[in-house]
Amino acid sequence: MNVARGAAVAALVVVIVGVGYLLLRSGGGHSYRLLFQNAGQLVKDDDVQVGGRRVGSVTGIDLTSDNQARISIQVSPPFAPLHEGTTATIRATSLSGIANRYIALAPGPNSAPRLPDGATLTTDQTTSIVDLDQLFDTFNPRTLTGLQQVIQGSAVQYAGRGAQGNRSTEYFAPLLSSTDRLVGETVRDQGALRDFISTSSRVVSALAARRNDLTNLVTNTNTTASAIGSENAALDQALALLPGTLRQANTTFVDLRHTLDDLDVLVAAAKPATRRLAPFLADLRPLVADARPTIHDLRGLVHQAGPNNDLTDLLLKTPRLEAASRPAFADTITAIQASLPVVQFIRPYTADLVGWLRDFGQGAANYDANGHYARVQPVFNAYSFAPTPAGGVLSPIPPSQRLAAVRSGQSRPCPGAASQPPADRSAPFLDPGATLDCNPSAIPPGP
Repeated sequence: MNVARGAAVAALVVVIVGVGYLLLRSGGGHSYRLLFQNAGQLVKDDDVQVGGRRVGSVTGIDLTSDNQARISIQVSPPFAPLHEGTTATIRATSLSGIANRYIALAPGPNSAPRLPDGATLTTDQTTSIVDLDQLFDTFNPRTLTGLQQVIQGSAVQYAGRGAQGNRSTEYFAPLLSSTDRLVGETVRDQGALRDFISTSSRVVSALAARRNDLTNLVTNTNTTASAIGSENAALDQALALLPGTLRQANTTFVDLRHTLDDLDVLVAAAKPATRRLAPFLADLRPLVADARPTIHDLRGLVHQAGPNNDLTDLLLKTPRLEAASRPAFADTITAIQASLPVVQFIRPYTADLVGWLRDFGQGAANYDANGHYARVQPVFNAYSFAPTPAGGVLSPIPPSQRLAAVRSGQSRPCPGAASQPPADRSAPFLDPGATLDCNPSAIPPGP
């Protein structure tokens, strides 16, 4: 019994010694030095990780003669010894603390030569962390003020809505899953991604050159959003109607797909003409530049601050003008329709009227210092003449009948009867329907 107990105690001692040896042996690890541009708020005993697993710790931090941070680390097997091609990066576990940094190692391939103990990785193989303070230091005061307003606005936005915010976290997992697929699709074509980044850089540079306009755009957008927010009841109604609108639009979009297929033929046929369009657009550019003042003035004509001073106010008054002018237009149409017979009767006498105006000076040949003049005297005969075999008899006309006698003696010559008829008998004029009340035989005497 004592022998068995002694053997068991001896075996236990051997196991303890073996485990202690292994622990002491594995605890030593391999030491390396890392040069960083700055220590990134590392402290002793911070983690050294590979793939998120602790494989060592920071054992020392000091400053080199050229003001670089020299970090001493110890890496335990089986991740040590390290190989050439290993890189190191200072990272933060979260943004909520200060001394929460660690060093992430990306080991070199096992086929590369091993790094000896005490080997140094220079700044070509290390990457320092970028703190948020460094990022904020690059902002000018105006940008920092805008960032503060965004943070304050976010606080106002979520004030009193904690329960809704907590429920929204249920959708974070699907969001991250969808984002992972999106990122996977994005990085699949590296060439297209590089072109996109390069193009985006040029776009950002162009936007930076127009930063004042962009600032005004953001300001106007904020005003627009405030105006939309003030109409939340109407917006809620519009959102309620949106599903039905989308369902109706779905049919339209399906039909539009076939239209676009037919449009491809037109686009293919129009491509040769687009080569000629470039010179035209080049010539059109000066016109567009010159038209800017006109467009600016037109904008002021369409809308200006204040009442009764722009085209918009005029159009608003147009319905009342239409209501007031409708009876006048109706009476005008009736008058024009009633005058059509008069105009139809007068139209053939246009030549006679022009001739009268033209030859009036010849008819009034006498003239004085003021020009030609004519003596006009109405004659109302007091007697009527009746021929008889003895020579004729004058009969007195009562005064009440003298004007009627003048009217009865008037004739109605046809148009063009002011002169002798031409050889082709085109005058005097008689309309085909013989609607003119005139006497074609009333023409001047003579050949």
